[in-house]
Amino acid sequence: MSEQTNTEYEKYYVPEQSKLPFIGSIGLFLTAFGAGNMVQGNYPEGYILYLGLAVLVYMLSTWWAATIRESMSGLYSAQMSRSFRQGMLWFITSEVMFFAAFFGALFYVRILVMEWLGGSSNNAATHEFLWPEFIPNWPMEKTPAGETTQGMGAWGLPAINTAILLFSSFTLTIAHHALIEKNRATLIQFTAITAALGVIFMGLQIWEYIHAYTEMGLTLGSGIYGSTFFMLTGFHGLHVTVGTIFLIILTIRCAKGHFTPQDHFAYEAGAWYWHFVDVVWVFLFIFVYIL
Repeated sequence: MSEQTNTEYEKYYVPEQSKLPFIGSIGLFLTAFGAGNMVQGNYPEGYILYLGLAVLVYMLSTWWAATIRESMSGLYSAQMSRSFRQGMLWFITSEVMFFAAFFGALFYVRILVMEWLGGSSNNAATHEFLWPEFIPNWPMEKTPAGETTQGMGAWGLPAINTAILLFSSFTLTIAHHALIEKNRATLIQFTAITAALGVIFMGLQIWEYIHAYTEMGLTLGSGIYGSTFFMLTGFHGLHVTVGTIFLIILTIRCAKGHFTPQDHFAYEAGAWYWHFVDVVWVFLFIFVYIL
């Protein structure tokens, strides 16, 4: 009897065939195509981006709703739980590589390209014949073509946002421990606080962007400094948005009593993702804003 029960427990659940992967592929294509056209200034075609995002939201919400139903129905085994963990770890690894590419571009520009444009000993001709008046300072407030902008300071909104994200990791850790200790009220309260801190972070970053565009002349087209600044902080902001939505859903699920100390991988996945986003911001704050 024990052996039969053990076999049933380890049975791997395979869901029915679904059209969601195909729908998701269409959404990704439309998103990439629309984003590319928007960056190039083809604003009418940029609306394709919003269509692609809408398709992705539909696909993800439908998929996650089905996953929650399957989990609450007891269809998942220990093997399925291990698969989820491995998948989340590989996903975060891919995100590390994603941001590493942008940080690599930033370091390449600051350490090598600035030296070349400034007329280092091996590249004096570049400076002399192309941009003799170029001063290799970072942030690059004046491009070789003569365009001017301003560098974003670190000790205003960016410092406040850093404090917010660091504190949010603390509140999420409290919530996670409350889940393990079966303290449902504290779990719901501190998960909701963490989500609210994410919303505040996004609001302050939007305020920072408005200030950069309207008062500082710092835009995505402001030379290599502007492009790296907005690519790094913008993609991080996108990740904060996803993480905040994740936390809001987790708050709702906690209020419905979905998690137990023994079975709460979805909550762990949200915590892993949020802590990863916080760590990335610390590196951003140091290398983009301070140094």
